[in-house]
Amino acid sequence: MPPSYSTDIVIFGGGAAGLWLLNRLSAAGYRTILLERGALGGGQSIHAQGIIHGGLKYALHGAFSGASRAIAEMPARWRECIAGSGEIDLSACKLSSPHFYLWSGEGLGGGMKAFLGSKAVAGGTEVAAEMEIPVFLRGRGVVYRLPDFVVDTHSLIRALAQGHAGRIFTLGSDGTENTLTFERTGGHRELQVQGAEGPLRIKARRYVFCAGEGNQALSAKAGLTTPRCQLRPLKMVSISRAALPEVFLHVLGAGLGATPRLTITSHRDTNNNPVWYLGGDLAETGVERTDARQIDVARAMLAELLPDAGLDELEWRCLDINRAEPESPGGRRPDNASLCTEQDVIVAWPVKLALAPVLADQVMHKLREDGIEPGNADGPGNADSGLLAGIFPGSPAFARPFWN
Repeated sequence: MPPSYSTDIVIFGGGAAGLWLLNRLSAAGYRTILLERGALGGGQSIHAQGIIHGGLKYALHGAFSGASRAIAEMPARWRECIAGSGEIDLSACKLSSPHFYLWSGEGLGGGMKAFLGSKAVAGGTEVAAEMEIPVFLRGRGVVYRLPDFVVDTHSLIRALAQGHAGRIFTLGSDGTENTLTFERTGGHRELQVQGAEGPLRIKARRYVFCAGEGNQALSAKAGLTTPRCQLRPLKMVSISRAALPEVFLHVLGAGLGATPRLTITSHRDTNNNPVWYLGGDLAETGVERTDARQIDVARAMLAELLPDAGLDELEWRCLDINRAEPESPGGRRPDNASLCTEQDVIVAWPVKLALAPVLADQVMHKLREDGIEPGNADGPGNADSGLLAGIFPGSPAFARPFWN
């Protein structure tokens, strides 16, 4: 018989959601391990713009939507964690910007949309002071300062993983990967891991899939028929140049659509050169374009919107990414973080980076609802880490932004 390891929870997926959950579970006393096939944060997390939304972009029709209600409290909750006084310690996470801004544009439609949205979201949204507004936008419509802010996603993943070296394991190293299978007896599953040093059986009271796009394959391995995953693709654009100004901005169009026409966040590459990362409607509508065509569209949009920003001699890149979510009727974007459970498996999607704390709340609530209290796993647990160290080839690396 292969050796056996027992624990309370096994998390699959080392993005922001899986790592946030690992912190919460460990602090509550649950014996927990996290398994990651690639690099930590290497999926949606590192490719996110890092915006911790407060909901205004989802309330542009003048009333709270489900999405704006779910996300409205997130900036304050995240700020407590970054200050070191929240539910988890993120004091090592760097802020790219303490505020985010929304430019209504110069047309009446954009101004009305910003006004309606600001009335719908409670607190923290106000007209920006002139000194906060980029020079090339002054006198060109209203700029609002939002309660939203921007985190550096690379430092976020490092902060979330800090202190958990004995709980996070990689499934692959040097071109080889551990193979995973689930064996099922009645309503319980047992994870079978085949590593270079031999097999290991892992018995957990709950398996939590937080692997984003990888949830579909994990669900199939576990024998689940639902939920299915839907993908909403984006074609992001980055531009870089030594003298780019720092900008953190939603640019609204003239219509009343919920997605900003353009969203700009500023970052730094490995040479400390500034990078603009472009999302919003540009990224959503660009998925059918070639890279060259998307760059042409982005160049024309920036020339139209920001003609005085001095955007010459830029280096352009495109990145195709998928946002993974639970399948919804008509492909509708879910309003909130989402769980689906079947016996001892929980399939989880945060939907957005900012909602990682909500996802952890939902999992914790479900465990308590099911009577899964900390520390009741049978057999050797986290103290017997030699079993895991002999099977898993170390800890995963940390993902880096694609422009690096």
